[in-house]
Amino acid sequence: MSPSVVSKLPLLFFVAISIWWGFYYQSNSSLNDFGQANFEFLYLLDALIVLPIICFLAVKNKKEALLKALALCCLAVWVGSYIIPESSKLIWPYLENGRYVVTALILLFEMVAIVTVILAIKTALYDDVDPDLAISEPIEKYLGKSAVATILNFETRMWTFALFAKRVKSENYQGSKHFTYHQKDGAQSNLLGFVFLIALEMPLMHLLLHFVWSPMAANVVTILSALSLVFFLAEYRAFAKRPISIDGHDLIIRFGLYQPLRVPLSNISSINDYDTFVARDKKIKRYNYSGVPNVEIVLAEPIGQVERVYLGVDQPQPFIASIEQAR
Repeated sequence: MSPSVVSKLPLLFFVAISIWWGFYYQSNSSLNDFGQANFEFLYLLDALIVLPIICFLAVKNKKEALLKALALCCLAVWVGSYIIPESSKLIWPYLENGRYVVTALILLFEMVAIVTVILAIKTALYDDVDPDLAISEPIEKYLGKSAVATILNFETRMWTFALFAKRVKSENYQGSKHFTYHQKDGAQSNLLGFVFLIALEMPLMHLLLHFVWSPMAANVVTILSALSLVFFLAEYRAFAKRPISIDGHDLIIRFGLYQPLRVPLSNISSINDYDTFVARDKKIKRYNYSGVPNVEIVLAEPIGQVERVYLGVDQPQPFIASIEQAR
């Protein structure tokens, strides 16, 4: 079984037991002796004993396994409070109160880790190191190279550019030659338009939803809009800062806030001009914000499932010539 599937087993097991025991407790049939056998320990065994064991077996990093187990157990307690009939709850009311304590401890632990990471990133940015390494190294020190670390890398990169963009210098990124993409088809200007649009729309939408629908709905939509605003602001700033680079024998493709893709130059079968729309496909990576891509890279060997990479750069001809020369 592939590692990616194994890492998802705890979540799949949690969903499976929640659906099964939800059906069991809510049914009124011979399955549960017509409601007389709705014992809470049945779900308790699966949720608080079997589930943590699966987390530690499926996740190699023990800290990540512990956090995942605690998070899923808290979710299981929350689900159990709904699916288990009130008349059958003996231990569950204590667990419902206890989950808030566990959640608070997890949040406190994570906040300490986040503050530590932010301080490490600020120090690294002042030392003029590669900004991507300044972000990834403190995170991977705690979480290793995992899916959680990849997501946190993206989130941290977003907040770094939203708050500390002035301290990020393009020349500090790894690479002997750098290429930009923010001017192609007015890509960065379009992002700035989104920033202004969201900023203007947010207070109006909040007031409309507050009076027409409900204050709660207005608050939820406003929070989501604020997060969107932070993302587009960070993306706007990152567009002109994070270049596509040639670093020795590798091509490093950075695009906005997204995770960089490192392509060995020896793995490039061909690189050509391009001017046609590219549809989404699992075998294709597209790095182009507006218009159509102007560079096509065909890989000799797939990187994962990716066989072709399409780029939209400001100066395609010098870029193609530099790749050909470096190869």
